[in-house]
Amino acid sequence: MARQRGGAGGFDMNAMMKQVQQMQAEMAAAQEKLKDEVVEASAGGGMVKAKMSGDLRLLELTIDPDAASPDDVEILQDMVIAAVNEALRSAQELATSKLGGIAGLGGAGGLGGLGLPGI
Repeated sequence: MARQRGGAGGFDMNAMMKQVQQMQAEMAAAQEKLKDEVVEASAGGGMVKAKMSGDLRLLELTIDPDAASPDDVEILQDMVIAAVNEALRSAQELATSKLGGIAGLGGAGGLGGLGLPGI
């Protein structure tokens, strides 16, 4: 019959659950803060600018009137796509930097911060 170890050298399920709850609270707080963070990216030498929130919402798209030539619609479309994609990448990078460190989720991508044996 397997014995469940307790005490100083054993596995403490209550302590682990408290760590998980604390990690969840920290994650929720960090996600809430991301809503207020803003990143900006541009394309075409600044002719198209995109601002995105840390929670990946496109907030603003600015197009210089000189970029809106009827003869160059495809170029304008490419600049818009490039600016939005770069803003999205920057916002994702921001989220990773803010959320990745909570409970050791960054870097190795594991749950090492929980102190679980074998993880």
